[in-house]
Amino acid sequence: MEQELILKPATLITSKTDTKGKITYCNKDFLQYAHFTESELIGKPHNIIRHPDMPKAVFKLLWDYIQNKQEIFAFVKNRNKEHNFYWVFANITPSFDANENIIGYYSVRRKANPKAIQTISSIYKQMLESEKIEGIAGGIKIIHDLIKKLKKPYNQIIFEMQQD
Repeated sequence: MEQELILKPATLITSKTDTKGKITYCNKDFLQYAHFTESELIGKPHNIIRHPDMPKAVFKLLWDYIQNKQEIFAFVKNRNKEHNFYWVFANITPSFDANENIIGYYSVRRKANPKAIQTISSIYKQMLESEKIEGIAGGIKIIHDLIKKLKKPYNQIIFEMQQD
């Protein structure tokens, strides 16, 4: 049975990827929680740590934002090499060259607010159920309905959940 790993408050899990999502850099905190070695991660798709409880729509939204040269915040449930899990509050931003072309992506993850995890877990369960029937579009619809209901942009909703 999988166990939850709780991040220490000072943890800053950091990684960089190329434009295809392959890991080009990971820090010691990443290695500590993912339980992979650096050589097992460099050059691999970042989704090597994706937990199956994560709706596909969250990553569709994430890619839409960063490929549009915008940062995004998200709560992400990751899975380590031993199939245990840990929640993070992630900030992902594109990296640019001198001509403002995207050359990769940079992500910093920290301990997620436990109160936010309760709320987001429920939303993610709804999204997963919807994705079973309607595909990614079903999950995206739930996100758009939440934005409409709260009358706030997605990033603001997520950021405020982390602050509570």
